[in-house]
Amino acid sequence: MLSRDIRALYRASDALGLAKLIQRGEVTPSEVMEAAIAQAEAINPHINALVSWDYQLARSQARACEPNSKFSGVPYLEKNHGVHLSGFRTTNGSRFLHRLAPVAESDSDAVGRLRLAGMIPFGITNSPEMGLHWTTEPKVYGATLNPWDLAFSAGGSSGGAAAAVAARIVPVAGGSDGAGSIRVPASACGLIGLKPSRGRIPDPWQGSAMPGTVLGCLSRTVRDTAAYLDIVSGPRPGDYFTPPMRNESFLELSTREPNQLRVGLATSIASGFKIDAEIVACLNETARLLENLGHRIEPCEFSLDTEEWRAARARVVAVQLAQRFIVSEKALGARMLDDDVEPYTRSLIEKGKLVDAITFAGDVEMVRNSARDIARRLARYDVVLCPVYPTHIFRRGEGAYDAMSDEQKVAFGEYLTAMNTCGAPAISLPVGVFRDGLPLGVQLVGRYGDEATLLQVATALEHQLRWHERQPPIIER
Repeated sequence: MLSRDIRALYRASDALGLAKLIQRGEVTPSEVMEAAIAQAEAINPHINALVSWDYQLARSQARACEPNSKFSGVPYLEKNHGVHLSGFRTTNGSRFLHRLAPVAESDSDAVGRLRLAGMIPFGITNSPEMGLHWTTEPKVYGATLNPWDLAFSAGGSSGGAAAAVAARIVPVAGGSDGAGSIRVPASACGLIGLKPSRGRIPDPWQGSAMPGTVLGCLSRTVRDTAAYLDIVSGPRPGDYFTPPMRNESFLELSTREPNQLRVGLATSIASGFKIDAEIVACLNETARLLENLGHRIEPCEFSLDTEEWRAARARVVAVQLAQRFIVSEKALGARMLDDDVEPYTRSLIEKGKLVDAITFAGDVEMVRNSARDIARRLARYDVVLCPVYPTHIFRRGEGAYDAMSDEQKVAFGEYLTAMNTCGAPAISLPVGVFRDGLPLGVQLVGRYGDEATLLQVATALEHQLRWHERQPPIIER
């Protein structure tokens, strides 16, 4: 039987820490995997973070693990959206794919690179249907709940990944971000959530007409995020986008102090939607900490959104969603049944089918022009400090995109979607806590290709605030 000491050690350690313990022979990969399985069995029934798992496969891989890589023996979970994990089915939270999708025979590029670095994937985490919501409540799998308070959402669309990391089931989990899908759940669950620069990590979406979705991870420490980025970064032959590469590793760069930075501070929304006072106070306190570290803080106007841009982007999303389902129907040799997708997804598919080619081409061009404009505005600063989202995270049942008013949708996405459009890196950091005890994250946005500066600032804040020592009350179950 696994000792309580090893379980406690597992919960207290980050991924690099666990790998180091394994390399020194203080614990075995099998003991670490048993701790992960025990944590999952104890907590997942309460939060619904995992939708599929294979403990026997994980145990056999742990027994065969050689302790000679950066992440040797570290348990890992992947998101149920876009990415393939050998031996598992990716269903994108859709009943249609849950009914018909085959088991993957190989890994996606990023997962394969993580395996080579010693990680042991053992399951798939919950995600809303097609990643379309800022909460994780797909009808086919049910809601993922926030480990800090089960009455609240874990955020979305990487909500299952965030809940699993916050609940110490794994130290790092894979996510993806097309409009805040890493940053939102990171903020909601008290984690670090980096959306890398477009093209930094090989992903399935690079060839799309509007490539805004990127892969990344959720973790509890900056060094784990930096090490993850080192392992999965680097282009494949034929990739459309490749940000500049540096000779030093992100892990090494993250430990250096940056030069004095020009930090833009954004605390308002152009539409006049009121940002929660606790979030504004947290932003101002974070700015004060950065100023004490020697950086220059300047007020930043962050009005990057327009009604025309939102409409164009919505049509592009609808067209691409319709195209994905049409391709899936052909590949699987089956038609979608009436209850195979949720009503909101169905409405987008039908809208997408009605958009003509000339309109679509104009929409793509508008989005790309907007991307250049956004990048020029961001380039005035080394870093922009802004909210992740402007309100407290949703209660369960309140955060589905089709349940939000138009004003709420615009305001919630104000500081999220623009970064996906222009491809800039952005990171959510768990710097604060709401009065009710739920985590409160802020966002740092960098110039394209400059994840290093974001990681350096995050490391400095982590040393002061030590957020990795906080843990939700559900941990001891």
